[in-house]
Formats: sequence, structure tokens, C-alpha cells
Amino acid sequence: MPEIKLKDVIQLLKRFSRNSPLEIILIGGLSLEYYGLRERATMDIDAEVKGDVDKLSDFLKRNKIPCDIGENISMWSLISLPPGYKKRAETIYSDDRLKVKVLNPLDFIIAKLRRGTEEDLHDALFIAGKFSLKEESIMKSAGQAVRSSPRDTALFIFNKNVEIFIKKLRKRKLD
Repeated sequence: MPEIKLKDVIQLLKRFSRNSPLEIILIGGLSLEYYGLRERATMDIDAEVKGDVDKLSDFLKRNKIPCDIGENISMWSLISLPPGYKKRAETIYSDDRLKVKVLNPLDFIIAKLRRGTEEDLHDALFIAGKFSLKEESIMKSAGQAVRSSPRDTALFIFNKNVEIFIKKLRKRKLD
């Protein structure tokens, strides 16, 4: 399956939005492409959608684009995204029928640390470096996510992921 490029996705979403207005927050590989991580190919669209999720999913499938989309990406994990992530999302394309956004860099890092794979840590380190994000800001954002989340053992794992990430971030700054 060929990799998906951001410019092609925006063109496809423009076609879709002719019949159905759409606001979408891209996460994952497509937002990494926007942020400049060119080596990271993606094969699908991961996004939060304000609009007709079912119609968009069907449209993307008809166009042979795998997707993982929903109305609330904060609910994709037991760990919530920090409150206000939708307002902080950055608009990268807008017309009268379509608005395409990406997560704010800090929120993107928290989204990656919720899952915490090696690839996620790599992606989060790239974003932290590119935007010169401070350890304190990341810790504050992680704390907001924890306070917004239901009490669950998943919080322990998330906090461990944050701890590992901060250690890697410190090590990278020393290198």
C-alpha cells in the first residue's frame, strides 16, 4: 500500500467537503509530515472529525485510504488529552466548507505518550526538539492530562512513559 501524503489528503478532503462540511484534526503521521518529519511515512489517516464520521469513513474507504477517525480523540485512551486541545489545534488549511488542523506540539507529545511505543517516543522527541519544548511545559501538560483522566492503573503506565521520555529528552540535550 502506498504512503499517504498530506497535500493529497487535503485535496481528497476538499472533494468530500463539497457535499458535507468538515472540520478535522489530523494526528499521527500526517501531522508529523506537516511538522517536518519527512522520513516518517504513513499509510492511514488518524483524526478527530467534526462532521459526518460515517460518511467520511465510507468516502475514504472508497478512495482506498485506511482511516481511524472519531468524534473525540481524547477518548481513544484512558488517558485524556489536556483540556483545551481542540482550541489549541493549529489550522493548516481552511476554506468555507473545510478546516484541517493538527494538534498543538505539546498536545501531540501527550497523545504519543499515551500509547508510548518506541516509534511514538521517537516522534515525540522529534517534536520536542523541533519546537524547543521545555521539560517543565511537557510535565505540566502531562499533569493536566492525568488530572483530566479517570483514576485507572493506565495512569501508572502513562506516568512511566512520561518519565522515560523526559530521560531521553535530557540525554538528547546532553549529546
